[in-house]
Amino acid sequence: MNTRTLRRQTATTTAPVQDKDIPVLEVKNLRRVYGDSVGVDDVSFSIYPGEIVTLLGPSGCGKSTTLRSVMGLERADGGSIVYQGRVVESANSSVPTHKRDMGMVFQSYAIWPHMTVAENVAYPLELRKWKKDRIATAVREVLELVGLGEFHDRPATKLSGGQQQRVALARALVYRPGLLLLDEPFSNLDARLRDEMRSEVKAIQREIGIAVLFVTHDQQEALSMSDRIVMMRSGRVLQAGNPEQLYHHPATPLVRDFLGQNLVFRGVVREVSGGTVTATLGESGVVIRGEDTGYGGGAKVGGTCDISIRPEQIQVSREEFEGDGDGQHLAPNRVRARVTASLFLGDRRELQVETPRGQKARVYAPLSDHHVEGEGIVLDLPEEHVKIWPVDDAPGEATDPSEGNK
Repeated sequence: MNTRTLRRQTATTTAPVQDKDIPVLEVKNLRRVYGDSVGVDDVSFSIYPGEIVTLLGPSGCGKSTTLRSVMGLERADGGSIVYQGRVVESANSSVPTHKRDMGMVFQSYAIWPHMTVAENVAYPLELRKWKKDRIATAVREVLELVGLGEFHDRPATKLSGGQQQRVALARALVYRPGLLLLDEPFSNLDARLRDEMRSEVKAIQREIGIAVLFVTHDQQEALSMSDRIVMMRSGRVLQAGNPEQLYHHPATPLVRDFLGQNLVFRGVVREVSGGTVTATLGESGVVIRGEDTGYGGGAKVGGTCDISIRPEQIQVSREEFEGDGDGQHLAPNRVRARVTASLFLGDRRELQVETPRGQKARVYAPLSDHHVEGEGIVLDLPEEHVKIWPVDDAPGEATDPSEGNK
């Protein structure tokens, strides 16, 4: 009998039954100020039963402050937090952390080294004055759920990093909270174990149906774990939606460049027609057509623009040519480049390339395509995948095109 089957048969730890149309958590216009610095500014989002909602962004964007406010570890200076229909945080009142009935897994796990696995997991129940037989049952069930049923008597110091994380998860779930908070829980694990634990935690979450607020700066974690992502920057929400929406239809250049890789050219708008923009790469004469994102009021003829496309959407073809010119004779949406390095990734090849204008980028090619350093190639940019971003109308959001190629 495999571990997953055993869990289904033995574990009854489930989140409280909730109406799917009523939010478990509502964060409304949350604001947190530190002296002259604003940590969180007008942040709002909701989490519904069974959802994983991720706060994503770079260090200092306000995501951890938001999570700590939800948990009750930070006081709000404005707005409110409503949990299971009850206001637990506002500018005038705050319900203590231990009375909010939320589970939390910290980045450091916070496992008590002098306790066994079972004692670590039982501790929150002892604080709640549960009876011993009820504690024993709950601990046994949740340890089976996280795959640690055979480790209940193991000293915490004898566990691996992944096992310690499972203990922390079990301790957060054992009293059946309505919301689980995860504060970058995979950051201390190596890459392979991170992948395994992401899948494991999501499987457990789906099995018990608990709502989750997840905080990370890792885009892969956010894309793979989330039902919805709340992208933050400088204490504010830039965009919220499902992973596909944010990846394929970013609302701002900052969201575009944070989620995934991008090849971004700087160009000039030559024509706008029915949502399609024709642009040229500077003075080169190379023509690129793509979708007007509508950002900053939309593309305007004569205006500067960023031309972006994801590396996996680019098609690479061989074409012999001489010299280093851009190649005005090429058809629209074709850009010359030279291979500077070819890397074997197992399932595909990554080509590091440089255009005649000195722009460096990463693109991908099938394993069957053997490219060598110095080889001339052509990058075909399918029009349906090209996005045109005006930069003149919103200088505060404009980014260096090289940022999207990292």
